[in-house]
Amino acid sequence: MTLLELIIACAILLILSSAALPIAKYTVIRQKEAELHRDLREIKDAIDRYKDAADRNQIRVEIGSEGYPPDLETLVKPIQLGAGSDMKIRFLRKIPVDPMTGQAEWGLRAVQDDPDSTSWGGKNVFDVYSKSTGTALDGTKYSDW
Repeated sequence: MTLLELIIACAILLILSSAALPIAKYTVIRQKEAELHRDLREIKDAIDRYKDAADRNQIRVEIGSEGYPPDLETLVKPIQLGAGSDMKIRFLRKIPVDPMTGQAEWGLRAVQDDPDSTSWGGKNVFDVYSKSTGTALDGTKYSDW
């Protein structure tokens, strides 16, 4: 009788654990998606702060850049505020890693590019997107976020 009870208990545990695996899988995906949202928001906020500082003439920008950073590295490097000031500002501590691709490479768009363009014009950074080709749990592409 004890062997039969042990087999039934193992069968019940197997059924319960097989039901828990998909839940754990989706939890990991949701965490990565939340991290992607947070990273995109952080980078886009840094681009907006850079643009605001350029529009208020607090930092020097290249002619033709329309006040947007030339690349993401510019947001990480310290930039001097004003002409006579010794103060410097950084808009990002570091470029975040894309949780979907595992790399710190992001798709970039310039002001001159089409809104749905996948190639960067190279003049300035107006928008960023994930280079992942995957689809989110809600059915949208990560690159459209």
